[in-house]
Amino acid sequence: MKISDRKELFQKAKPLTCARSETVLEAVKRMADKNFGSIIVVDDADCVIGMMTERDIFRRLIAAELDPKATKVETIMTSPVRTAKADDELVDWLRMMSNERFRRLPIVDNDGKIVAVMTQGDFVSYTWPELLGRFRELAQASLPERANPLFLIISILIYTVVLIFAITQLG
Repeated sequence: MKISDRKELFQKAKPLTCARSETVLEAVKRMADKNFGSIIVVDDADCVIGMMTERDIFRRLIAAELDPKATKVETIMTSPVRTAKADDELVDWLRMMSNERFRRLPIVDNDGKIVAVMTQGDFVSYTWPELLGRFRELAQASLPERANPLFLIISILIYTVVLIFAITQLG
């Protein structure tokens, strides 16, 4: 499944952006006003050059005791930032985000201009119904034709109840 297959990609709010020369305080005020956990840093052509997240603010500004009124976003932003295209495989990015421990993924067009920001949570919530459907298909394909899934579940429940009863009686 491609990222562009998710209709939600194009229904997301416009990404919050700023210039690298903006002060951290200015950017944080806009993040707070919009209730965003990150801001995408773009150049004059609206191409992604970095990202400033709440974590960057804590680790690189507050922990370093820098002045948010005087510190420029470019000083504490994460750069370079991984970006994806709408035609990329969603599951590949979900795996990469999980393995490399980042939660936000800017989606760019062919010119590198910001289109949207997808989060790890977005990918999981958008793919969850599909993954359940695939699991159901695999489970049905792996069961013998005569096996009734409902019968198997009821059998397991009865076995569990009998086992608990036996343990409480012997214990």
